Amino acid sequence: MKLVSAIHHAKLRVKNLDEAFKRWSHVLGLTGEKYDDYALLRCTHEDFALVLQEGSKAGIDYTAYELSPGVSLDAAKKELQSRDLSPETVEVPQRGQGLKLSDPDGNGVVLIERKRPTDARPAEVKYSDVIPGFHPRKFGHVNYLTSNAERFISWYVDKLGFKITDRIGTEGCWLHVNADHHVLAVLEKGYNHIHHVAFELVDWGEFRVAFDHLAQNKRPIVWGPGRHGMARNLFSYFRMYEEDLFVELFADLEQLSEDHEPRQYPDDVHSSNTWGTLPPRSYFRFDDDAIRSELEQREAYLERVPTPT
Repeated sequence: MKLVSAIHHAKLRVKNLDEAFKRWSHVLGLTGEKYDDYALLRCTHEDFALVLQEGSKAGIDYTAYELSPGVSLDAAKKELQSRDLSPETVEVPQRGQGLKLSDPDGNGVVLIERKRPTDARPAEVKYSDVIPGFHPRKFGHVNYLTSNAERFISWYVDKLGFKITDRIGTEGCWLHVNADHHVLAVLEKGYNHIHHVAFELVDWGEFRVAFDHLAQNKRPIVWGPGRHGMARNLFSYFRMYEEDLFVELFADLEQLSEDHEPRQYPDDVHSSNTWGTLPPRSYFRFDDDAIRSELEQREAYLERVPTPT
């Protein structure tokens, strides 16, 4: 049985719901609604892409994936149990029940039933009274750092049916469940941590709008713009310090054929960025020293930004 058909959303723990809702909607151009104890934020092509809920420690709570068409929660639960997993039934905002698991690193994974939209017309032809500075078209993937990549990869492949797209050296692996190059990536860096959540933009023109918008909101780009050699997508990354993760904006992601076979890329600059340099050292760090160094650089950058008159 093919269990998973697409990535759907991520749930983030935030320290202050009101501030986080304003931050993610304004800085990232997401639209949505805030309720008593959680908020939903969406891109162009989803009912929602992020759930925000207050927690004692900021970070990611889980990533949610949609089941394949025609696969019910009951059928998925039986299939998971046959694979020696014990899913927990949980409530998912606006989507009813889901099945929650933990991967070997303790990251939450939730499976939800596929839901057809009530209005199947493309989002571009629907009217909207909300026009943010820019607006990502969809939630694309999550990327984790791990202390044991092979254990991580084997769990998603053997237990959930993900397929390996590409590997870089011995540390990195990208996995897919549909034609998108990847919905999940992992890099072995000696410790377990969410690295980034990624949102797709339409094209290079929207990148330009996004960069100007981020600059106006004092969110300097940490790495990029560039083009990944593997996956071929345009990219840029900035850090959301408050949620202890990076955000990637991407476009032009490789689309896979049905007979795709995993590829091996060398661990070199060209595989990471065909246009230029590798990321700064702080890119793979979330410790206090790395954050402090980045913030100091950010403050120095902001001191040079002219104040509007």
